[in-house]
Amino acid sequence: MEHRRDSPAGRSPGPGDGIGTLLVRTARGDESAFTELYDAVAARVYGLCLRLVRDPAQAEEVSQEVLLEVWRTAARYRPEHGSGLVFVLTVTHRRAVDRVRSAQARRDREHRAGTAAGGDTVDDVVDTVTARLEYQQVRRCLRTLTALQRQAIELAYYGGRTYREVAETLDVALPTVKSRMRDALIRLRDCLEVSRR
Repeated sequence: MEHRRDSPAGRSPGPGDGIGTLLVRTARGDESAFTELYDAVAARVYGLCLRLVRDPAQAEEVSQEVLLEVWRTAARYRPEHGSGLVFVLTVTHRRAVDRVRSAQARRDREHRAGTAAGGDTVDDVVDTVTARLEYQQVRRCLRTLTALQRQAIELAYYGGRTYREVAETLDVALPTVKSRMRDALIRLRDCLEVSRR
């Protein structure tokens, strides 16, 4: 009897793909699954971002964008197209490369405009304004969090720490940190979506 390796679209992740299972559960609205998913991939997401953008502050920003995107787009994950980790790292790679290209394009424009009278070009002004608005939106949304949520998010995203490390730093029980992080990410997602309308 022939054994078919390819299953129909929509099949469940294989037994060895815990991240894929977490993505499927996250797509169904399981917030605790996202908490586990975050813990499982955050360090690798940051590591890949850092290798590509080569700047810790930029890597932290891109990591934050990636994890929010994974939360919002988990329903796009298709087990038949690869493992859950591949899905997450593909999102990471795309975001990091976009950031590198954007930075290079900005440097190229600045170089071309450097000798021209009149200073910044229209594109430079638009890029600067857009970047500042996005930064302000994230900062504004962070201010809507409780002090513990904000500290936990900043330690995890900007400090690249795991849930356990965040709990130790804040001297708070691990389950408390996980629930605060989950609630904070949901509030950030909702706040940013409202800001973009």
